[in-house]
Amino acid sequence: MADAPPQPPLLRRALAPIVEAVEEVGTLGDLAGKTLLWALRPPYRVGVVITQLEFVGVQSVFLVGLVGLFTGMVFAVQTVYGFRRFGAENMVGGVVALTLSREMAPVLTAIMVAARAGSGMAAELGNMRASEQIDALETMAVNPVQYLVVPRMIAGLVMVPVLALLFFIVGIGGAWIVGVYGLSLDPGIFADRIRTLIAPADLIQGLVKALIFGFAVTLIACRHGYFASGGAVGVGQATTRAVVWAVVGVFVLDYLITTALTSVGG
Repeated sequence: MADAPPQPPLLRRALAPIVEAVEEVGTLGDLAGKTLLWALRPPYRVGVVITQLEFVGVQSVFLVGLVGLFTGMVFAVQTVYGFRRFGAENMVGGVVALTLSREMAPVLTAIMVAARAGSGMAAELGNMRASEQIDALETMAVNPVQYLVVPRMIAGLVMVPVLALLFFIVGIGGAWIVGVYGLSLDPGIFADRIRTLIAPADLIQGLVKALIFGFAVTLIACRHGYFASGGAVGVGQATTRAVVWAVVGVFVLDYLITTALTSVGG
């Protein structure tokens, strides 16, 4: 009977996840640096960028709008029933708008984009890697990062904030429908509380988050697709990892950005 292969030391096994995480951050940082560098250099492929803007933004409008509508409706229902215990249901409009603008709109928009567009980016780039199309671009003296990653990054930076703003507007509309027509809130007070509680800084914070989330989601998706290996199975695994890590990254970044902005604002 053959001897079992030697196991790595316990300390090495314990540190393996940390080492992998550091390597992943390094890979993402290297790809981000190359992307920013090549984004400034010609040729500027406007047609490819427009195609990616349509893929990330236009094709996500219905999904983001639908999620925004029902998020606003559900949040209004829960807020009304909670605030009525204290006789504060008149604050529902402002609280819903504040929550949507600062948190729910950018976070859920980024998650929807990661699930729909991010998975598509990872799968497309993974298939190109598996079929050696990326190698063919290098053979033709076309930089793959400039041709494949830069347009997707621009699309994420531009369209995720736009979609987050759409999410906010539709969410407010859903909350209005449920609160005013379903739960008999006064429409004038509902609108007045929105105007009172929402400041431009709240919308700016949400848009800043959406901008950073858009960069992170597309970067993670492109990283896992661009470096996919192992044929069809590897492409599937890369797509799954892209969505999972993009969602995790959104929540981690949300905490860090919120803490930083709160500290600055305080």
